[in-house]
Amino acid sequence: MTEQPQPADWPRVEARIHADGTADVLIGGKTHQIAAGSIDAARPQVIALVARHAAQLGRPLRAVTNDPDGQWPLIIHADGTVENDPTAPSRPNPPNQNPPEPAPREPSADRTEPIPQLETELQPQAFQQTGPYASPSAPSVDSPIQLASTSPQPQAPVMPAKPQSEVLGTVPPPAIATTAAPVHQPAPEPRQSFLVQEQTEEPATQGWRGVVARLGLRVGPNETERAERADVQAVSQHWPGPRTIAIVNAKGGAGKTPTTVLLAAVFARYGGAGVLTWDNNQTRGTLGWRTEQGPHDATVLELLPQVERLLGTGAQSADLAHFVHHQTRDRFDVLRSKPTALSADQRVDASDVDAIHQVASKYYRLIFVDSGNDESDPMWLRMIDHTDQLVVATTTRDDHAEAGALLLEALTSRDQHGADLASQAVVVVTQADPRASRSDIERVVNGYRDLAREARTIPYDPAMVDGVLRYGSLRPVTRRAWLGAAAAVARGL
Repeated sequence: MTEQPQPADWPRVEARIHADGTADVLIGGKTHQIAAGSIDAARPQVIALVARHAAQLGRPLRAVTNDPDGQWPLIIHADGTVENDPTAPSRPNPPNQNPPEPAPREPSADRTEPIPQLETELQPQAFQQTGPYASPSAPSVDSPIQLASTSPQPQAPVMPAKPQSEVLGTVPPPAIATTAAPVHQPAPEPRQSFLVQEQTEEPATQGWRGVVARLGLRVGPNETERAERADVQAVSQHWPGPRTIAIVNAKGGAGKTPTTVLLAAVFARYGGAGVLTWDNNQTRGTLGWRTEQGPHDATVLELLPQVERLLGTGAQSADLAHFVHHQTRDRFDVLRSKPTALSADQRVDASDVDAIHQVASKYYRLIFVDSGNDESDPMWLRMIDHTDQLVVATTTRDDHAEAGALLLEALTSRDQHGADLASQAVVVVTQADPRASRSDIERVVNGYRDLAREARTIPYDPAMVDGVLRYGSLRPVTRRAWLGAAAAVARGL
């Protein structure tokens, strides 16, 4: 007997359907907009959207929907089937105490008496799924009944009706011509493809379960290992088109460069090549100091004169090796600034940022930008214009945390793009001070809950203090923390 796939808890799905028929569907941190004519028209569109993601994952998804009728935890399958989520209760809103009275009908001109309203009682059908997302839809006792319709209504009980002359004791009025409502035939059930196969979960590799699995017994992973696998899957994806991730904080020493390097390392190690880190800094950016140097000392200043050639049809990806520094262990490339030169000798303006970004977008799928500290610099502002995902780097120091929070608030009031970046930002809180307590870390994380989408913490690790940063040199617990932070970023891409 085939075991049914269990509903996936990731990606997290939340839908909010508004009274005007619009809906915001949050799937794995990305918001999808739906515009329908009514709530009833929006609901199946929400279900279809989630069902497509369930089909991609090969298992049903848990979803929480909020609409004017209440909150409905659901399980949505790839074929569009919907059922109640037994792990969470539904919360229907109480009905209105004083429903609006229907508008009175104006009597027909050829009738001398009003026709008494006929009372028709419908027996609702029984369904496993309750609430407004029931499928098929149960008939409502409040829905108007068309007396003049001559076509049979689906699912309505057939009852013999007396002529109106017997009911009213008068001569029946002239018949009013009406258009029969079309009969909608239910769509046939889709055929189950022979190619659809349930994904088999790999046996455990960690803990005592992993030991038992290596002895030949098939033992599944525990929830901790499953969560790690979900994070690995998140960072291993390839998205259509390039994505730009900016790491920001207006204070120096807040951890922007380590965050840039180690996030890029996670995505490159698990997702493969095509990852670039770019030191977008006017004043002594240190990205080059914390990464391997290639067989040259080229920087962004040497790349700028070659932009037109690199964007031409004759350029090849290998040509970039003259300007970027490949990280042999962590598999990403570095485009350095020139920290030994004065800022006056290496000014980069907004048009230069556009040109560099064009080259990076042509040759790389992920671009991690290590930013400077001056938020008013045109170089910094143009970087924000190109950004798809914002990451705020901070430590447990009060000035670093406050600077990051002020930056998010400033972006929120700048324009709609800035507000969207701020609301979907990921905050990475690094424990740079080994003496920082758990309460110090939690205080910073809690302070960002209302400002950003997620806040992730990184424990203190001596390998992050000085020298070249390498993901493999970190402690296992630190590597796991960076994987979780990278997965949080991936959910916004």
